Amino acid sequence: MDTVTSKDGTTIAFDRSGDGPPVILVCGASTDRSANAPLAELLAEHFSVFNYDRRGRGDSGDTPPYAVEREVEELDAVIDAAGGSAFVYGTSSGGALALEAAASGLAVTRLAMWEPPFSLAESSRPPADQVERYNEMISSGRRGEAVEYFMTKVVGLSPEFVAHAKNAPFWQAQEALAHTLAYDATIMGDYSLPIERAASVTVPTVVIAGRAALSMDARDGQSARRSYP
Repeated sequence: MDTVTSKDGTTIAFDRSGDGPPVILVCGASTDRSANAPLAELLAEHFSVFNYDRRGRGDSGDTPPYAVEREVEELDAVIDAAGGSAFVYGTSSGGALALEAAASGLAVTRLAMWEPPFSLAESSRPPADQVERYNEMISSGRRGEAVEYFMTKVVGLSPEFVAHAKNAPFWQAQEALAHTLAYDATIMGDYSLPIERAASVTVPTVVIAGRAALSMDARDGQSARRSYP
């Protein structure tokens, strides 16, 4: 494990593997860098892979107050560690963060996003008060409720599934990351397509849609979600 320090003093942890052009992996909501570890292993055959923990996750620090700009600065710090420019791949809301980073002028030379959860239809978007709800639940110590809210109201999993998930091995890790759910909701805003920001990105970009519509295996915590996180 290596670390970099962002502009506000936050320590950001990452794993580096492989050799070749640098590519940075950005995880989505309710996950840390372990979620991208299998992908990092595959890409390491051809690239220098930088798989990092976003703020508040895994081995990285978390300096308040939260702002999307701080996350962009942290990605910029990882890009500096990668040599000053890099390909960037973001999963789900991590893709939205990667898009914002590219639009902000970071040295992103190629951009790939797996299912960034923007929605053209307002009726299909998550509740507008997500951030406030998460912050209230976290401040009162109700981390499990925050995870349950995310799974049912945002991901769209059934209450029956969530009831089963509470007894699964991965539930404790989900609660540990619960405070970061507000971070991803802040990044997504109202979940509408950021047309102007996207239009400002001039580097080659690919957007990937997953084949699985919605699945999550409670036995091992592996998941493939339709639209969110």
